[in-house]
Formats: sequence, C-alpha cells, structure tokens
Amino acid sequence: MRKSGRESYRDELTKLAFNNERIICIEADLGGKNHPFEQSYPDRFFNLGIAELASVDIAAGLAEAGFIPFFSTFASFAAVRAAESIKLAMGYMEKNIKIVAAYGGVSGGWFGTTHHCLEDIAIIQSFQNIRIACPHGELETRKVIQEAAVSQEPYYIRLARNAVYDSLDRTEESSCKELIIEGKVSTDTKLCLISIGEEATELCKQIVQDNDSVVHAHLCYVDLTSLKSYIGDLKQLSDTFLVVEEHRATGSSASNLALLMPECKVYSHDCGEKWPIYGGSHKDVLDYLGFGLEPLQQQIHLIGGTNGF
Repeated sequence: MRKSGRESYRDELTKLAFNNERIICIEADLGGKNHPFEQSYPDRFFNLGIAELASVDIAAGLAEAGFIPFFSTFASFAAVRAAESIKLAMGYMEKNIKIVAAYGGVSGGWFGTTHHCLEDIAIIQSFQNIRIACPHGELETRKVIQEAAVSQEPYYIRLARNAVYDSLDRTEESSCKELIIEGKVSTDTKLCLISIGEEATELCKQIVQDNDSVVHAHLCYVDLTSLKSYIGDLKQLSDTFLVVEEHRATGSSASNLALLMPECKVYSHDCGEKWPIYGGSHKDVLDYLGFGLEPLQQQIHLIGGTNGF
C-alpha cells in the first residue's frame, strides 16, 4: 500500500536507524500511539510535546555530541515559533539537525489559520546554510530522508499531511537535487512550468499532458544554493517560466528565481495574500486562496497572450 509523505518519513527513518545508531527521532506530540520508530527504538525516540524552541535546542546538543537528530512538528510551529532557535543552531552554527515539517502550506485543511504555513520557505531560506526540500510522493520523500541522514548539512523538509501521490520517475542513482523534466522540449516550447511541492506538481502534471507547448520541471530542493544549480538546465528549456508553489509570493522560490534569471520572464502561481481562514479540506482551502487547476490554466492563457504564444 502506498504511503503519504509523513508515513514515508517515519517508515524510512525507522529503516535507516537499524544500521545507524546515531539517528535520533524527536516528535512534538505528532507521533501518535503507534509510531514505528518508537516501537523499534524506544531509547532513541523522544516526544517532547509542544516545546518547539526547546526541541531544536536539544537537537543542537545531540548534534554536537555526534548524533543525527530528526525533529518533526507542524511547519508553522517549526518555521515561525522556533525561528530563532533554527536561525542560531542551524543557520549560524550549522548543526546537523533535520527538521521534518509536516502540514506544510494549508494541507491541514480544517485545522485553520494558526496551523497553516505559507511563509516557511521564505523564513528558512533567509537564514542560509540550511538545505530545503519539498519532496513529492513516497519515493522522493524516502530518497530525501536517505540523503538527509548521510549529509552533514542542516535540513528543513517540508511535507504535507495525508495525501498519497506517485513520485515522478527518478533513476535509482540520481539525487533529488537534480530536476525532473516532463514533456517534450523543442523549438515549440514556449513556457516552462516549475513545480515545488506535492499539490503544485500534481497540477503541473495535468497541464503538461494536455499542452504540447508547455514543459514541466519539478524541483525538490529549493534553498538558494540548489536554485542556483538549476539555472543552466532551466535556461535550456525556455526563457519564460511559471513557478507553481503552495506558498506566498513574498519570499517564494519564484521571487528568488526571478533575481537569479533577470534576463528571463518569471511568473508565479501561488496562494496570494489572503489569510487561509476558510475551513474545509486541503482542496477547499486552496480553492479559497485561488490556487488550483482552473486558475492555473487561466494564468497560462494570460501569459501566452502577453508573450505572443
């Protein structure tokens, strides 16, 4: 049975811990009663409750002692509530801490505004030295956890809630730091969609199936260092880009790519400036914010008209 990103993270970390006794799992009351890591390695599992700042500080101490702490909580409580601890421990001191931020964007649906986070990538990216990953689907999530476990870099891994998707094709050897391209690249290619995160990638997959003039590039890592590494490949695809991301426009990957490619046209399909106060499913909240297939199709049409294609 396929697993969501959150479930894939827990399962993969438990598997990795079998051969690596330095891996520690920390939860902020999100683990549930049957967390696989706790069941397998109770002496390396810590539920620290609603104490996010302290959890990051404790993780810093564990990292200093040579352990590899993975800390999971809501994206809003990690990136916003624990921002100072992340800035100092991970950004400034570059401690080997891995934050796994579930409920990214508005994937919490009915949990409401306090539990949604459309600003986290902007906040974490501003601290520097932190690798930021937004995996899509089970296989890519597992691969990111594998890469994080062997890396000495601090990691911020943004996951959704319970959605289950098939990851895009990636070879067994390829790193998630490499972009994945969908669609036929030719002289007729007028627009490149760039997807970041699960919902955005699903939207772009639908678009590229029906539009031969559009190519789709999926990015998993979106920290500034990673974005810079994509520029050469992206410019070979097109000179006009539409970045699709479940995030605010301010501090988004689109804004950073626009600065990195000043000679190109970079547009953004994002969650706008409204507060996500609408209660409902993940899709309901995204619809309220104007993020979805129909608005994306309309935006592509407008871009085409503006650019003459």
